[in-house]
Amino acid sequence: MPKRILVVDDEPDIIKVLMVRLREQGYETSSALDAKQAWAQIEQNVPDLIILDIMMPGISGHEIAQKLKADRELCHIPIIFLSGLQTKDGERTQGKVIGGNVILAKPFEMAVLLENIKEMIP
Repeated sequence: MPKRILVVDDEPDIIKVLMVRLREQGYETSSALDAKQAWAQIEQNVPDLIILDIMMPGISGHEIAQKLKADRELCHIPIIFLSGLQTKDGERTQGKVIGGNVILAKPFEMAVLLENIKEMIP
């Protein structure tokens, strides 16, 4: 059974690119443009991994992650954060941060993202 990945980003173009590339790699995908849509997706079909933008209108990616980590049934879901605020140097030095999750700077390299996904959900 394919692993399920939820992509949460307020930029439709990023979602579109990620959905295509992840499906090419054999992942089942769903997407959300904001926190409300993300929670609806999570409740409908719990993902194996979430790719989560940090800076979004309304509720931020950090707040979504905190809510996930506080929920016993959802706290196990690994998260890859995407951030326009993060620099490539900071990405390398911080590595796995925010509760053991990964943060990648935008624009991200697809090969690096896919490598992290494979490490987090083999």
